[in-house]
Amino acid sequence: MHRIFFKSNTIKEDELNKTFDYKDVIYAFERLIYESIYTIDYEKQSFEYVSENPLFLCGYLVDEVRGMGIDFYFKNVVLDDLELLIKVNKVGSDFYDKIPLSDKKLYTISCDFHLKTNDNKRILVNQKLTPMFLTDKGSIWKALCIVSLSTAKTSGNIKISKKGYNQELYFDLKDERWKSIDGIKLSEREKEILRLSIRGFTINDIGNEIFVSPETVKFHRKKLFTKLGVSSMPEAIFYAANNKLI
Repeated sequence: MHRIFFKSNTIKEDELNKTFDYKDVIYAFERLIYESIYTIDYEKQSFEYVSENPLFLCGYLVDEVRGMGIDFYFKNVVLDDLELLIKVNKVGSDFYDKIPLSDKKLYTISCDFHLKTNDNKRILVNQKLTPMFLTDKGSIWKALCIVSLSTAKTSGNIKISKKGYNQELYFDLKDERWKSIDGIKLSEREKEILRLSIRGFTINDIGNEIFVSPETVKFHRKKLFTKLGVSSMPEAIFYAANNKLI
């Protein structure tokens, strides 16, 4: 497989010094979230850290997945989506080479693809990848990946986002180019309805809490579902949480 954002270079000493205890931080972070976490060392083509969340393990033990390294993709990503990941690697690498060095750690690339479980079932997952440490020439040395169940309908959906910007770049596979899209913006009322729904409030409960009629709550829920491309409140909550909208 092509190496994601990878070009072999030496490691800067200051970057090397930062890595000494980073796995302890990731381990602590893992205890607070439901997603799978793993880290890639592109110099060694290995998974340096793999969490115990079963979503990404595909029926293997943590040490088995770590032992596979990059080969894990070839064994556990469906064939069509393996080609997609190779595409992601190429267009992502081309894009990343053009980013100013000072901004390289601000970007995240994401996509959706199918994993095969050990009982041969297909699970659509979303993976977000962001750099942690760089080589002396600014290529990614180590990257952090977070894998969760996808809210999309199909694989693909290659996106790049930059911290602090409510805008994303979407790679159009047909046109073979990046296109700019505005990020989703939720109204305060929509955020309020989401937060109350997370707490288990019904439509009538929400109406009473924010002093509007149930019909008004339904109106805002419908607008929310349309914005997020979902059809139910559990889907809306999952999407909003997964995309940092609340």
